[in-house]
Amino acid sequence: MWKLHVLLAICLATAEALPQKGRIVGGSVVNISQYPFAAVLLVSYNNAAFRQDCGGLIINNRSIMSAAHCWVGKNPRFAVRVGSTNANSGGAFHYVARHITHPNYNIGTFMNNDIGIVRLSTAISFGNNVRAGAIAGSNFNVPNGANVWSIGWGLMSWGGQLSEQLRHVQLRTVSQSDCQRAYVSNTINDNMLCAGWHTDGRGSCTADSGTPLLLSNTAVGVTSFGTGCGEARWPGVYARVSRYTSWIQANA
Repeated sequence: MWKLHVLLAICLATAEALPQKGRIVGGSVVNISQYPFAAVLLVSYNNAAFRQDCGGLIINNRSIMSAAHCWVGKNPRFAVRVGSTNANSGGAFHYVARHITHPNYNIGTFMNNDIGIVRLSTAISFGNNVRAGAIAGSNFNVPNGANVWSIGWGLMSWGGQLSEQLRHVQLRTVSQSDCQRAYVSNTINDNMLCAGWHTDGRGSCTADSGTPLLLSNTAVGVTSFGTGCGEARWPGVYARVSRYTSWIQANA
């Protein structure tokens, strides 16, 4: 969820080649077969009706990589859906056994180390629409201005509706110095990676939290926070996966 000023989830935006209609703040619908490693994080407060709340990336048949803020401080029943284009139907449903939060996660420092692992109660069965995703290695370099893709089922506009179908959007990485200037007093450090677009109308939004930022189909970021949805002056901020590769591998 987004906070009042600094949002705790990120919408999606598109590349110039993508249509500007039916968007996730500029994005377009895509089939799960293109991103078979994408997972929906679901919550229920009555242990009956589950709804989409965040997203993640399949690491192996028991673990999902996501954003720590998706569960820290919350107390619903959690589950995960994999293998479906739709957030709330289809694919395979798995209850969550436990969450592993990065030990240095601190919501008080504007989402520093905002990464964690979701461990499932039952094993994922892999197939054409369900596969483990690739994560950046510890020495993986993401250049400034690189074309990247963000995916998710989040809001299609600030204050708008969630997308039932998976969407994706192309963005470009933003230098840490430019990102810091945008967020002024909120520290943007080496644990973070920023991405946005030079015009309004593209970006991540509420309930996209935890989904991967992809460079050449490798997860280089985890959707963490931002201000607004798809506004050029505020890039989205993502946990930089390469800073956590060893920790992810040790805990997944």
